[in-house]
Amino acid sequence: MMRQYELVERVQKYDPKASEALLNRAYVYAMKAHGNQKRASGDPYFSHPLEVAAILTDLKLDDATVATALLHDVIEDTDATRQEIDQLFGPEIGALVDGLTKIKRLDLVSKQTEQAENFRKLLIAISTDIRVLLVKLADRLHNMRTLEHMKPGSRQRISEETLDIYAPLAGRMGMQAMRDELEDHAFRWLHPDAYKAVTDKLTELRSKNEGLVDEIATALKAKLAEDGIDAHVSGREKRPYSIWGKMNNKQISLEQLSDIYAFRVISKDIAGCYRVLGVAHTTWRAVPGRFKDYISTPKQNNYQSIHTTVVGPRHQRVELQIRTQLMHQVAEYGVAAHALYKDMSKGAIAAGSMTSLDDKEHGPYVWLRRMVETLLEGSNPEEFLEHTKLELFQDQVFCFTPKGRLIALPRGATPLDFAYAVHTDVGNAAVGAYVNGRHVPIDTRLRNGDEVEIRTSKGHVPPAAWESLCVTGRAQSAIRRSAREAVRRQYVELGRRLAKAAFDAAHVIYTDDAVKRVLSKFAYKSMDELLAAVARGDLPAADVLKAIAPESIQAAATQSVLENPLRGWLDLTKVSGLRVRASAPSGTGPAQLSSAIALKGLKDDVPVIFEEGGAVPGDRIVGVLEPGAGIRIFQISSPRLQAYEHQRWIDMSWDIDPGKQERFPARLSVTAPNRPGSLAAIADVIGEEEGNIDNLKMIRRASDFTELRIEVEVYDVAHLNRIVAGLRQKDIVSAVERVFE
Repeated sequence: MMRQYELVERVQKYDPKASEALLNRAYVYAMKAHGNQKRASGDPYFSHPLEVAAILTDLKLDDATVATALLHDVIEDTDATRQEIDQLFGPEIGALVDGLTKIKRLDLVSKQTEQAENFRKLLIAISTDIRVLLVKLADRLHNMRTLEHMKPGSRQRISEETLDIYAPLAGRMGMQAMRDELEDHAFRWLHPDAYKAVTDKLTELRSKNEGLVDEIATALKAKLAEDGIDAHVSGREKRPYSIWGKMNNKQISLEQLSDIYAFRVISKDIAGCYRVLGVAHTTWRAVPGRFKDYISTPKQNNYQSIHTTVVGPRHQRVELQIRTQLMHQVAEYGVAAHALYKDMSKGAIAAGSMTSLDDKEHGPYVWLRRMVETLLEGSNPEEFLEHTKLELFQDQVFCFTPKGRLIALPRGATPLDFAYAVHTDVGNAAVGAYVNGRHVPIDTRLRNGDEVEIRTSKGHVPPAAWESLCVTGRAQSAIRRSAREAVRRQYVELGRRLAKAAFDAAHVIYTDDAVKRVLSKFAYKSMDELLAAVARGDLPAADVLKAIAPESIQAAATQSVLENPLRGWLDLTKVSGLRVRASAPSGTGPAQLSSAIALKGLKDDVPVIFEEGGAVPGDRIVGVLEPGAGIRIFQISSPRLQAYEHQRWIDMSWDIDPGKQERFPARLSVTAPNRPGSLAAIADVIGEEEGNIDNLKMIRRASDFTELRIEVEVYDVAHLNRIVAGLRQKDIVSAVERVFE
């Protein structure tokens, strides 16, 4: 294990002002707190926080973060308390340790609510102080380095968790070196056969191409020197997981993957980077489509570099990454190397390390802020976890608003994603898009450099189906939230109509103010909640009426007993104004109140679905509310209606605009002999009567006859009856009847 003085020396080597007393105190306290605890490997447990601290010294982090690494498990695994940590090390370190304690036992592979909620806690803790993430990533890296000592089941779970969450998080924060190592460790345990095959093949290629990396590096240095460019050149093999990912994505073998070598050219300044690019492209042939300039257009995590691929010595494809030294530090260590982060005072970091960076729209913090906003707005943690994983794994495209604002999006994003990235209100109101001045479908995939203009419309509500057109969690979450809000409004409106109908039946005037005055009598926080409960059937409208005008219920009951011939079967305590209990004796038909909801009036506010078999104006109809879907309409004779409890029935009536002809679905069963021209004759009758055949299928086919099931669209019952009569007059039709199956 690393000695106490060795740790202090490592920190003071890059930070001479680091507090030796703080580091010594944290070292001794953690060592004593963990005492004789052992890891699965048999090593003293204290070796783990010590190694985590060592990883953070490689990132050159401040003394408070290193001390936090030493202490990060003491509250969870020992008798130490937050109060004690605050007293000994100060509230700054206490808050960091407490944030790590709350999220220590993350299990992000399963999508149970509790586990997804843990991830929410992680991101909220990170948004308060980014150092929580840095310690957490270092903690995970050391655990992955020693994973062979865990049981197979634990190795599988931890590796999946690492590949799903921690490695992509490291990438999003710009910490590419850590991401690469996390991915390789997870790859080793999740896919051992593939890992062995790739590493064995790399060993073989290394032997076959011995000296190739040095040869290419030497050739490149010589060309740069000829042009008077002073730059450092280094080469390396790509990582096993990166190679395996390319093989899978491109469906090729390792032999076909030619660019497995990458070279970094570190220039003194930005101008030198472009000079290096010019030398490379004039010396060797550039591979088309493999050039990316992240210096002029940095990634969201502040990554800057020029990427290009050339066919170099020995006709070997090589990838060049050209950057300055500062860019290289940011590329390797991300937020840990960020100049703005380094320049902040410790107090500013503890108070909220994102603030200054967010104001300047610096990448990783903008992404993190938006992610936290999404989770705080959402109501479903599983959805959030799913969307977060989508965003973590996506590559990027860079698009522009008409005013030149840069919007970074995941690869595969659409104008709808673009609209929500600009602002949630823009996304919700989006109705069309123009890309590079040309009108395009709203699900068009965007490409780098596209200029996108979003057309909006006031009052527009995005359809729930639009969620499938988006790839960003921000857009998907906003659409789901809008859909939930639309459903809530539908329930409120339906509840208001049901209540009003109940009041009308009792000859009482309905007003929202009257309902508000009795709200305290019910267990609902707002009038909207109460009305939604009426719509769902959780609260009978009769109860609301009784609370406002109790005498009306008694009067209605008395009148019903005197005038209603079904008085023994109509239970007014179950009636919400429209809901009917059809418990009448056989043959008498269901009871019906005079006040019914108009179908057309409702259609604008609540989705209406016609049950199979359909219903047409003139039919007696009943509605059944299905939460989240709308009202399902049944013709009163439909056998499917009996599957719903009578208390759920809503009496409906037609309200058709005579000036606007609308067609409605109906289903016919037609039996005809098997003769040439039978189907044509049947279709002719329906067409002559101006009916529209929506669907047709053969139900039964015998040697002498066929039973057809025809779905027709008609204006009303009279129209349907004319079609039925016309079919019955045809000799070729043996039988015709309306069916609801």
